[in-house]
Amino acid sequence: MPNLLHRPFGSHGKVHEITPASAGWRYVGFSLYRLRAGDRAAETTGEREVILVMVEGKAAVRGAGNDWDVLGGRMSVFEKSPPHCLYLPNGCDWEAMAETDCVIAVCSAPGKCGHEARKIGPDGITLTQRGEGTNTRYINNIAMENEDYCDSLLVTEVFAPAGHWSSYPSHRHDEDDFPRLTYLEETYYHRLNPADGFGIQRVYTDDLQLNETMAVHDGDVVCVPRGHHPCGAPYGFEMYYLNVMAGPLRKWRFVAAPHVQHLMR
Repeated sequence: MPNLLHRPFGSHGKVHEITPASAGWRYVGFSLYRLRAGDRAAETTGEREVILVMVEGKAAVRGAGNDWDVLGGRMSVFEKSPPHCLYLPNGCDWEAMAETDCVIAVCSAPGKCGHEARKIGPDGITLTQRGEGTNTRYINNIAMENEDYCDSLLVTEVFAPAGHWSSYPSHRHDEDDFPRLTYLEETYYHRLNPADGFGIQRVYTDDLQLNETMAVHDGDVVCVPRGHHPCGAPYGFEMYYLNVMAGPLRKWRFVAAPHVQHLMR
């Protein structure tokens, strides 16, 4: 099995590139650019649809034959303000010119020409609490099932306070058995505050044939091909992650691990 934990392979320019081929799966792609003011990033979507997420900073963006002006607002992801994003269908080009130092995530999945290019956020995205106690976390839904913006992609941001867990109680979405659950591959792009901190993510199946526990650091990406995938932040460090999911059906249905089923709310 390909490695699940991916460290950035640089500090400037494209620093992550996860493709279906490199991940050993069929749907999700994830790339990340860290640009300095004046830098340019450009790609062609090809057979894939894309959501560009302005994780931090500002950039002037063109795509699908349109000038989308300057996207981005927050300079630190831990401001927790709604992100500026852009949906681009398959079969088009895009270009971003950095106005400030910025971080741009490129989330991709198979496109079907079913949706038009459009801005997503910051309007219409509201930070929402989920969970209780030390399972409390806060969500910015960018393009989940209720937002009919995409053919395949499901994208959301999560903020876990220091000492809290997220993607918990442990759950999986690794079978194409709707409406009981859906098959969705998933990536986690992690950030920590302070940046020298660490978090924990475990990826495991009920039979433990897959059972990996990883220390994640600021800027790491974890791939979840199947199984349960909880993560936690130690006391003293906030955790952020950007989730990208996709599969044969654009619906998010999951089942809990048997040993934590009673904790589901």
